[in-house]
Amino acid sequence: MSRLNPRPIAVDIPVKAETSSLDRAAGAIASRLSDYLELTKPRIVVLELIVAGAAACLASRHAVNVSAVMHALAATALVAASASIANQWLERRIDARMRRTANRPLPAGRITSAEALLLSATALIIGVTWLALKVNATTAALGLASWIIYVAIYTPLKTRSPLNTTVGAVAGAIPILMGWTATGAPLNLTAWSLAAVLFLWQFPHFMAIAWLYRRDYANAGHRMLTVVDSTGARAGAQAILGAALLIPVSLIPAMNPTSGSPMVYALWATLLGAGQFALAVRFAVKRDELSARRLLRATLAYLPMWMTLQLMVTL
Repeated sequence: MSRLNPRPIAVDIPVKAETSSLDRAAGAIASRLSDYLELTKPRIVVLELIVAGAAACLASRHAVNVSAVMHALAATALVAASASIANQWLERRIDARMRRTANRPLPAGRITSAEALLLSATALIIGVTWLALKVNATTAALGLASWIIYVAIYTPLKTRSPLNTTVGAVAGAIPILMGWTATGAPLNLTAWSLAAVLFLWQFPHFMAIAWLYRRDYANAGHRMLTVVDSTGARAGAQAILGAALLIPVSLIPAMNPTSGSPMVYALWATLLGAGQFALAVRFAVKRDELSARRLLRATLAYLPMWMTLQLMVTL
């Protein structure tokens, strides 16, 4: 019988340990960056950039100052991100009481209050300064006004009065004016009508959300209209009013004589508004989750479709 000669066993544990350590470090960095990004509410930031960019195109039509618009969008993103971070910092204890927000970075303890405050302050200072130096003073002032309304008025008002939705809608409409003024164009009737559309659009949108999450809002102490009036009748009435007013206001740009095809725009804008209005009426009558979700989906579809229609017809 032949003897078995044992082969030396290569010890590679240190290499594996080093690789595992690097993987953990990379994972921790990625997780922290993901939490920072979540603090900024990126979907809201992207929506604001879309409406601001579209407004800039409509204001300058065929002579868009690309450099100014890019500066404006980048700085606007910082201001919007700062407002979202400050909002979550102020509501960190309230968010901990709501199921859909309890896992946010601040209430979950993954980001400290000091980190959030530092990020918010830094983004705001850089964003407003950037707008003032690289765009213009009007756009910078609008950006600062939007931040103040959202953080200092809307956020604390959520636990005090159902009027918070109206105040929040004002803050939400300002980015479209920022995009318009970034081109150097004066604020005329068309600009204000675009902002009014964005303002009114938020009522059916937020009433649907407020109904779907009414129990969460009640547990957190938010004075949303669906909490103050648990029947949903007032929320339904606001959704109908906002959707109804949206139709004539959205037709104002068709009055602009420089529009390419005002009648085409008026037809499609009316159809879009009528569809949203019909679903708002259905929600006001039914006041159930299905009607609320259908209205919410309609509002999410309305805004990009209306913006695309503006760009296709009026440019």
